[in-house]
Amino acid sequence: MVGPEQVLEFWLDKIGPAGWYGADDAVDAEIREKFMPVWDAAGSGGLSMWLTYPSGALAYLIVTDQFSRNMFRNNDGRAFALDPIALAAAKSAICKGWDMKIDPPARQFFYLPMMHSENLCDQERCVRLMVERMPQNGADNLLHAQAHREVIRQFGRFPYRNAALSRLDTRSETDYARAGGYGHTVRQLQSKKAA
Repeated sequence: MVGPEQVLEFWLDKIGPAGWYGADDAVDAEIREKFMPVWDAAGSGGLSMWLTYPSGALAYLIVTDQFSRNMFRNNDGRAFALDPIALAAAKSAICKGWDMKIDPPARQFFYLPMMHSENLCDQERCVRLMVERMPQNGADNLLHAQAHREVIRQFGRFPYRNAALSRLDTRSETDYARAGGYGHTVRQLQSKKAA
């Protein structure tokens, strides 16, 4: 099976920052082909040894928090299936100071499980960590952390996950989507900062 070194080489070196947040069908297919077995192993508790050192924990978080979103893009609930274990692993690693042993920009992957959480306390912590631990490298990350926090403040969940998770939209969530959804939230925050 694939080990943490292969995950890090693929995500940090081959894909790199320019490709981390883009929607690319070819990259998604490659991740499914190469990493589906390791994602399945993580879901069944088979990667616990990865959580015994900083770079292993980083690879674990990439598999459980990032690869999920690539492999199951577009209204597939499995995109969020491993979020609880990613969140627990991230919090544990941060408590051990392992995030600070990883240089930016890869360090952000310790904080993204909190950004993806539908819990306001996790959102607040993510924003703090971006400010405190990635001040030179995280301006864009901070903007998105603040935008995610704003969505959770407003709705208590991410409305754009509703279809994938078989949740019904509320009227205010439908209005939010019509007004531009997450992109609108980001633009509002950008205009506030520019003012």
